[in-house]
Amino acid sequence: MKKPLAFLAAAVLSAASAFAATDQEATATFQKLLDAQAGHDYQAFIADATDTIKAGLSQTQFEAASNILDKRFKAGYEKQLLGELNQRGCQIYLFKITCKDGGDDLLGTLALKDGKVAGIFYK
Repeated sequence: MKKPLAFLAAAVLSAASAFAATDQEATATFQKLLDAQAGHDYQAFIADATDTIKAGLSQTQFEAASNILDKRFKAGYEKQLLGELNQRGCQIYLFKITCKDGGDDLLGTLALKDGKVAGIFYK
């Protein structure tokens, strides 16, 4: 069942990025994706995605990932930006997600390329 969560991470492209997001923009984008996931809103989730993500992430895969996260996020969660990396022409933002369900923390990874979501991964 982990495959839907990992899909977006594999879609990161290797070309150079001309757009540089601020920490606030990245955090807002990450929150928008979390909200779309929690609301099972596929269209909102892919609205700011690269063409590769839009073509490669089916609504079925998205729903499977949303169902997994529902269980963790139901009691609430907090997120914290940990830092930024530059990899394969993308800005990679790392977030700590502390779920209030008492389970393990999650590491959220957001890849931005030219102002678009090039990947997202929760582990």
